[in-house]
Formats: sequence, C-alpha cells, structure tokens
Amino acid sequence: MNHDHYPDSYIRDILSGVHTIAVVGASPNDARPSHGVMGFLLGKGYHVIPVNPGHAGKTILGQRVHARLADIPETIDMVDVFRAASQFGVVVDEVLALRPLPGVLWGQFTVRDDVAAARAEAAGIRVVMDRCPVTEYPLLMRKAS
Repeated sequence: MNHDHYPDSYIRDILSGVHTIAVVGASPNDARPSHGVMGFLLGKGYHVIPVNPGHAGKTILGQRVHARLADIPETIDMVDVFRAASQFGVVVDEVLALRPLPGVLWGQFTVRDDVAAARAEAAGIRVVMDRCPVTEYPLLMRKAS
C-alpha cells in the first residue's frame, strides 16, 4: 500500500466496517488529541477502549482503561495509535501477538513507520498512517449521502 495517499474508498471501508476501536495512548486530559478523538468516535457510535498503562483500571470518557492491548477481553477491529512514530513498531509487535488479529491499524498524525506497517500488512492488517479519523470521517459521510 502506498501510504502517501489513501483512496476515499479505502478510508470509507475502514470507518464503516469497524465497531470496536482500541485507542493506544488514550489520555484523561481533555486538552490532549487522543481524548478528543475518543469522544468523537464514541459520539459516532463506535465502541472505544482506551489503552494506557499509567491509567489502567481507571476510566476515560466512561470507558475502562486497559494497560495493554493483550488485556482487552474482546475482539478489537481497529487499533488507533497515539504514540510517537518511533514506537509504532512496538505497537505493531503487540498487535501481531493478538488473536484474533485486528483488521486495521491506524497511526494518528505524525505516526508513520513504513517498515512496521509492512509487517502488519504482511499479516493481513490494513494500515493507515499520519491521518486522523476525525478529519477522515467526513469522507464516509460525503460518500454515503
């Protein structure tokens, strides 16, 4: 996949096909982008699970926080990553250890690592990087009307 440009249909298929989204790097601080994105996704009807070891056992926007992806007791459709690009490969390692595998791995703005993405894609996971569902969601709405 060319991660410099994503066809509208690729983003639309992802955002219309996922239900359960794990947000890695979720923050209880409402000034942080991850907090706003979580709120947006919850408002659109997605089931959102925050992941942050520093806040495990607490809640963010009413959702119980897990320390690691492996701690989530349900199937994850998409992993949304709010970590430094240098940590994307570590998240890919965590994702590849999950069973079943999530169908989508999404790196937020500035989160891009083509080598790590290729490993995820080789396992059959669709990857989006350096994008945000909040800004991409209108593509889904525009195409659906």
